[in-house]
Amino acid sequence: MTAPLTPPHQQPPGNDPWQTHTGGSHPGPVEEAPAMKKDLRDAVLVALAVTLAGVALGLLWLWLAPKVPLIADDKAVFLKDTEGEEAIGGDGTFILLALGLGALSAAAVFLLRKNGGIALVVGLAVGALLGSVLAWRLGIWLGPNQDVVAAAKAAGKGVTFDAPLKLDAKGALLAWPIAAMAVHLGLTALFGPRDPDPEWPVSPLEDPGPGKPESAGL
Repeated sequence: MTAPLTPPHQQPPGNDPWQTHTGGSHPGPVEEAPAMKKDLRDAVLVALAVTLAGVALGLLWLWLAPKVPLIADDKAVFLKDTEGEEAIGGDGTFILLALGLGALSAAAVFLLRKNGGIALVVGLAVGALLGSVLAWRLGIWLGPNQDVVAAAKAAGKGVTFDAPLKLDAKGALLAWPIAAMAVHLGLTALFGPRDPDPEWPVSPLEDPGPGKPESAGL
């Protein structure tokens, strides 16, 4: 005769036969929170650093953009060279410089944080856009006088002076973020960390085990 089993409601706590103990802790929201905060902090730092790099873009644009010569008479202000391409050269210079800085900023971010997540990429894109706007406004502010009439009066009749620096194609502001995103994506695809290949369980029929010869096929 076997001993009677203890009813479930009378069993002492901690002896639940249906409860399994794995002996380890499972990652949960508490453990993921520090990693998420670190990613957000890194994304903000990247956005600030890339935005400040817009100062360099603005100064380079002001230095390298071709000057548009103007001349005035008693009635109006005219282009000195009506067939010149200096007017569109400012946009092209800004775009080329922005593309170069986009590649450099993306490479720097990738080298510093190869395991960066989506937050880091968003910070890079936001910083590049803000840096483009900062460069645009800084170049205009440091460039020639925006008041053409006042500049013409100060220069005098028949004297050549420089036209204000401007960016006609506002789409050029997207050159930096687009280049940064493209280069960062390419570097991640080529040199980023790879996920390990999944290990599939081997069937006993396929693995004869150590010291056992494989069975010949029928």
